[in-house]
Amino acid sequence: MTAGRNVILVPGALADGSGWQGVQDELAAAGLRVHVARIPMSPAGDVALTRRLLDGLDGPAVLVGHCYGGVVITEAGTHPRVASLVYLAAFVPDQGESIDTLVAAGPALPVPARGATVTDPAWRHRPSWYLVALQDRIIAPALQRGMAERAGSIVVEVVGSHAVHVTQPAAAADLIREAAAAVFGPAAP
Repeated sequence: MTAGRNVILVPGALADGSGWQGVQDELAAAGLRVHVARIPMSPAGDVALTRRLLDGLDGPAVLVGHCYGGVVITEAGTHPRVASLVYLAAFVPDQGESIDTLVAAGPALPVPARGATVTDPAWRHRPSWYLVALQDRIIAPALQRGMAERAGSIVVEVVGSHAVHVTQPAAAADLIREAAAAVFGPAAP
């Protein structure tokens, strides 16, 4: 594998890293070094852990978040090692926003720290990609599209549930590979 072609996967609320296996396998086969953040589900702790992972890398990284993981990568993504952001059916808050403000009119979500706000959204400083899950019943596809548009993300839509990285690992990996190629260049043969 080429040094510096790193990807960090940040899971959503109430999830661990096991759901990323299909995506991990696809990315590793493409020559990317994949790391899964084992976040403790507290906003300050999750951002700090993600930044520590970034500190330990040998080069730049694509930071990927699912659901609540989108909040984490939005805050941690200003780290100097972050080359780009990929959101998979994820929240993309702006400065001063939280999950609660993004879903004010929607159902209450079982997400710890829904009220934690973002201070400096990384998508204002880094290129971003967004995978909209068209059958998502947790984050409405219209909300996903709106957040992605506001962030200026390159958007791909797939038929899939909220756990799109589990149900559509190839589609998720394709978008991550696209983001990686845009910032790292094509993978070496």
